[in-house]
Amino acid sequence: MAKVSLVYISLSGNTASFIKRLTVFLQERHEGLEVEQINIKDLVKEGQDFFAMDNPFVAFLPTYLEGGNGVDNGDVEVLTNPLGDFLAYEHNYAHCFGVIGSGNRNFNKQFCLTARQYSERFGFPVLDEFELRGSNRDVERIATMLLEKI
Repeated sequence: MAKVSLVYISLSGNTASFIKRLTVFLQERHEGLEVEQINIKDLVKEGQDFFAMDNPFVAFLPTYLEGGNGVDNGDVEVLTNPLGDFLAYEHNYAHCFGVIGSGNRNFNKQFCLTARQYSERFGFPVLDEFELRGSNRDVERIATMLLEKI
């Protein structure tokens, strides 16, 4: 049986909504596919320890920044830092085949900037991007890409 793990953090519910729709789509298109959802926010909130990943996964990361414009005068990542901590824990990033960023296009060059920064920091590619909760086309496009990788 094939398995894909979706590691994410959702603060406003947008990324969680996308992950739920993506999971349904993946399971409808690939009979017998096991989809594991790991919400880092829940781990932190429940006081659970991080754990080492032993299978390939993809990370989903919204962008929340403050200070600067993220391009030429800096930025400060806020609220999503626990996902970075999880990736760093026991070298989990080595099992991550890429990151998918989300954000709001109104923020121009800051759109999905955190995903690009994680890509550079951990050495895996940005696989795709979507805005806010993502459209049905985003779900289908990203699911198709993931199915090709597993």
